[in-house]
Amino acid sequence: VLAVPVLFKQTLENTEMEEGKCVSLRCELTKADATVVWKKGEATLQASAKYEMKQKGTVAELVIRNAEPEDA
Repeated sequence: VLAVPVLFKQTLENTEMEEGKCVSLRCELTKADATVVWKKGEATLQASAKYEMKQKGTVAELVIRNAEPEDA
């Protein structure tokens, strides 16, 4: 049985944010409930007071709280 790869239907877009505010990054996948790993460079982001990961169906979202220039 061949596994069908999960692809992006809608990729991340550049988002401007105001320092100290929350920003939400979303992408849409071709398969519901696929495993999504959020990274900054080579580092995998973990859920914390700063980062919240959400996923509903084919939409994955990363919320960054108290955004700083280092979050670019």
